[in-house]
Amino acid sequence: MHFASIIKKPVVTEKSQRLELAGVYTVAISPSATKIDVRKTFETLYGVKVEKVNIIKVREKFRNTKTGIHAKRKESVKALVTLADGARIADLQKFAYKVK
Repeated sequence: MHFASIIKKPVVTEKSQRLELAGVYTVAISPSATKIDVRKTFETLYGVKVEKVNIIKVREKFRNTKTGIHAKRKESVKALVTLADGARIADLQKFAYKVK
């Protein structure tokens, strides 16, 4: 896989911003990407040492309406990337590409 197609965008929530202070970065990734792909991408693009990678699959959520059941949120995959002690990424959005 190409580096541009692995990382889709950074996840910006209160929890993810709190984790960034501890050196854990949260990004949305391609569903076919593996932990090894995410590790290599971070080490190549940002020049940091990755300690570990956790992958979370977010399930689809539904909503009931008059006309039937509709999808409220689509399936996605997130990665929590823990960097080595003292390593930081100044601008996470610098190399984040949006894949369509």
